[in-house]
Amino acid sequence: MGLKSYAKGVVKEGKRVRWPKREVLIPSIIVVVIITAFAAMVLFGEDAAGNKIIQIMRDAFNK
Repeated sequence: MGLKSYAKGVVKEGKRVRWPKREVLIPSIIVVVIITAFAAMVLFGEDAAGNKIIQIMRDAFNK
């Protein structure tokens, strides 16, 4: 299977897909962005807390 036939297959499948309407797509994108931002903030907080705990342990063992 060559690159050209693969690209033709991709285009053919893309035409068969039922793409969502704009009225459905925009709210879905907003939800994904909000969830991603929330997850990023949670992970940042966990990383900062873990870093602080490791720093406290280093200070305790270095004394």
